Amino acid sequence: MGPTDKAVWDQEIPVSESTISYVDEAIKKILPSGLQITGISPSGASYWARTAKIKAFNADGNEDNYFVKVHQGDHGKTMVSAEYEAMTALYKLIPEMVAKPTAWGSYEAMPDTHFFVCKYHEMSEAIPDIEVFPAMVAEIHKRSAAPDGKFGYPNATFGGKNPQDFPLSDTWEECFRKGMEGIFAAELATQGPDKEWERLTELTLEKTIPRLLGALEADGREIAPCLVHGDLWEGNCSVDANTGRPMIFDGTPLYAHNEYELGPWLCPRHRFPPYIDEYIKHFPASEPKEEFRDRLGLYCLHL
Repeated sequence: MGPTDKAVWDQEIPVSESTISYVDEAIKKILPSGLQITGISPSGASYWARTAKIKAFNADGNEDNYFVKVHQGDHGKTMVSAEYEAMTALYKLIPEMVAKPTAWGSYEAMPDTHFFVCKYHEMSEAIPDIEVFPAMVAEIHKRSAAPDGKFGYPNATFGGKNPQDFPLSDTWEECFRKGMEGIFAAELATQGPDKEWERLTELTLEKTIPRLLGALEADGREIAPCLVHGDLWEGNCSVDANTGRPMIFDGTPLYAHNEYELGPWLCPRHRFPPYIDEYIKHFPASEPKEEFRDRLGLYCLHL
């Protein structure tokens, strides 16, 4: 999900509604043996995909429901495979906050239609509590460590329908700069030439990023890459209605400076600015601490 812009919501979803009118045989094959499917119905919301709840009972007669997200086309196939890999990485790290991914694949009846399936959780309309959520996010960051000590991510992830590529890099400054180069280039290609935009892009890449992020690893300082969700705002998290636990979804993960996660929290249009101070009680700001808010402002730019 992206910004809650009515102009976007009013557009037709680029996936046929018929894709969630039945459970395709390819989906049935990846669900547990003995599962009795009783129906499928729209559930959740997405700008780019169709989403639904598969209602079912397991072999023991207990309710065992699944969530399916459906895309179409070659781009859609890349998106569902990327989401499966992304959410599997987050699930392995903190399973209490992530719906267990089941599989991704392509429909048998409509080969140009592709799906991502995970366990279904009934979500409330609340955002996670400030007394709980920042501490749990800090715990994600403390638990994770890049297996090879590098920043970035080996595969492209998707913010909405747009790919994001933060290549594996030895320093966070290099990783973030390369990632933003791609994001800025995509924006320019979408919006068309603009001299002011191009000048601001150049200043950001050549001046601001080296100044703010270079300082994190200057004068003997070090930061460790940790796995972040990558797009953590109130549209990508909720509360499990049955357990009361915070849940996160639609991740665009990468191994990053932990403060990168807080970029969306700084945006006034979101509901998380007060969560920032609570987070740093559990994961203190990096040195130089006086530039903490400046770094968050920089991290907002990928949104």
